[in-house]
Amino acid sequence: MEFNSADHTRTTTLESLDPGCRSRIIGIRAFGPLRKRMLAMGMVPGAEVEVIWAAPLGDPVEYRVKGYCLSLRRAEARLIEVLVEVR
Repeated sequence: MEFNSADHTRTTTLESLDPGCRSRIIGIRAFGPLRKRMLAMGMVPGAEVEVIWAAPLGDPVEYRVKGYCLSLRRAEARLIEVLVEVR
């Protein structure tokens, strides 16, 4: 995790965020068919993502992106880099 005190933001991966947290996608570290699938589901750089809910055992996690809900495994969410505003 990286913190930039000048603009009060931090970069991390989507899997490390708690429910209720909002962030903006800055990169996808997946390759091949997995990358293509994530992009097709709306996980594109610049999209805003909100963490909605995590299953009782922590996997999968539900996210809201582009107006719809999407569930991802934590291993998949770990491949999505996000920018989080620190309040």
